[in-house]
Amino acid sequence: MPDKRREIATPRGPAWVDVNAVPGRAASLLVLGHGAGGGVDAPDLVALRDAAYAAGVTVARVTQPYRVAGRRAPAPAGQLDEAWIAVIKALRSRVPVIVGGRSSGARVACRTATAVGAVGILALAFPLHPPGRPERSRQDELDTGLPTLVLNGDRDPFGVPAARRGVEVRELPGERHDLRKDPAGTARIAIEWLRAHGWARNSA
Repeated sequence: MPDKRREIATPRGPAWVDVNAVPGRAASLLVLGHGAGGGVDAPDLVALRDAAYAAGVTVARVTQPYRVAGRRAPAPAGQLDEAWIAVIKALRSRVPVIVGGRSSGARVACRTATAVGAVGILALAFPLHPPGRPERSRQDELDTGLPTLVLNGDRDPFGVPAARRGVEVRELPGERHDLRKDPAGTARIAIEWLRAHGWARNSA
């Protein structure tokens, strides 16, 4: 599987984009963001990349500028969104774009999905609220009007969002926020959802 890293200039500094482009015309482009203190090599993101590529989906994993600069503390939400939008515009996709990611990356994808012209959202470990603070719900960030799949562990201390119109929520038994128990199984659920919408091909 060919992997190519691009550096893309954004208003918040350079971002890195690891692109796995399928041969020929892709069924779609899946753009994934990382968690607040993590990177694009998180087990769930790598498993999703592999499964999506096998299903004819080009995958782009985006490293935010603050991580490129070596910082672990995330930039403010507005800056994350600004950089993300710049990256997706630079990718200039001619196929349907699905945005997503894990944790903080899922929130960025939700907040910017309509602005970048995405057709759907794939959210891994969406952090519904800070641990122990259920009153600080971020449920409204999922209300984009776009088809959305949320994959959260049933033991996630950040909570599990509620399903709403257009938002499908799958609870993964025994998983916590890192979704490390069965990354391949998590990826299979995501690919089934992509196929159901016509954004991934059936296996050969």
